[in-house]
Amino acid sequence: MGSKNKLKRFKENETFANVFQPTREELVNHDFALKGSWNTQVFKNNNPLVLELGCGKGEYSVGLAKKFPDRNFIGIDIKGARFWRGAKTSIEENIPNVAFLRTQIELIEYAFEENEVDEIWITFPDPQIKYKRTKHRLTNSDFLNKYKKILRSDGVINLKTDSEFMHGYTLGLLHGLEYEILYANHNVYKQEGSPEEVTSIQTFYESQYLEENKPITYIRFKIN
Repeated sequence: MGSKNKLKRFKENETFANVFQPTREELVNHDFALKGSWNTQVFKNNNPLVLELGCGKGEYSVGLAKKFPDRNFIGIDIKGARFWRGAKTSIEENIPNVAFLRTQIELIEYAFEENEVDEIWITFPDPQIKYKRTKHRLTNSDFLNKYKKILRSDGVINLKTDSEFMHGYTLGLLHGLEYEILYANHNVYKQEGSPEEVTSIQTFYESQYLEENKPITYIRFKIN
């Protein structure tokens, strides 16, 4: 994407009512007014709050919002030029139950209050296979502890990935920590009875993976 295009998208994001871009300082200094108030201030209802971490273009957040109008969705990514597409689509199609937050995932506990979130989706994260990159792996124990802080006691996490490595790593970690695994499958499109929201919504890259016959894995689990 050219720098002109990026700048245009950044400027357009600033005009979107469904995009929120706090600074790192605002978050860390507890000056972010929406923490604990997403439903009352943004969505104006008490519906369950669902996050998609590393949402990319926002296709999954938008797809889930269309499928579940009685839930509120927030796509989170540091790359605003990417989720511009999802934010714009939501406005054009008048989808009121989805918003986008531009921040780093490691700051998530500063953006949401304890027990504010009902569900988390992690869709096609970078598996960070190199050992030195494990601290950036979105299902490592540090990140799981951050999610635990903001999730309700019965909250669930969904991991959907094309990486067998990420799938196996996460399953091993969950078993070791004795967290409750509700569902696990290393090829959801070949398995009968896979959850409908897992197979009916596809990202652009996911459809490419499927064309290459790459298995898509899925885990649904609780950490509280």
